[in-house]
Amino acid sequence: VQLQAGGGLVQTGGSLRLSCTNSRRTSSNNGMGWFRQPPGKEREFVAGISWRGDSTTYSDSVKARFTISRDNAKNTVYLQMNALKPEDTAVYFCAVARRPFASQWANEYNYWGQGTLVTVSS
Repeated sequence: VQLQAGGGLVQTGGSLRLSCTNSRRTSSNNGMGWFRQPPGKEREFVAGISWRGDSTTYSDSVKARFTISRDNAKNTVYLQMNALKPEDTAVYFCAVARRPFASQWANEYNYWGQGTLVTVSS
C-alpha cells in the first residue's frame, strides 16, 4: 500500500512537499517515480529516482523547480515542488518501478499510490 501525503492548495510561486510511504516494504531495491494527471488530461511523468537515490530524471516542465528524493530506511519518496505554477495543478501519484531504475513510462511501474490533489491558484 502506498500512502501519500502533502497535497493541498498553494498560491503561484509557493512550495509544497509530497511524500509517499510504501508499507509493503518492496521499494528499497526499486526505482520510484512521481506522475501527475491534470484535470481533463492524461497522466504524465514528473520525476523518477533510482533505488540508491543516485540517479534522478525529470520532465522538462518541472526541471529545476521540483526535486525528487528518497529515504530507503523509511520506505519513503519525496517530491519537493518549488516555484509552483497554475499548470502544475493535478492529482499527483507516486509509483514503484518494476526495476532498480526509474522510467518515464507508466507501464514500467506496478504499485501506485492513491493520488493527492495539488491546486495552484493564480
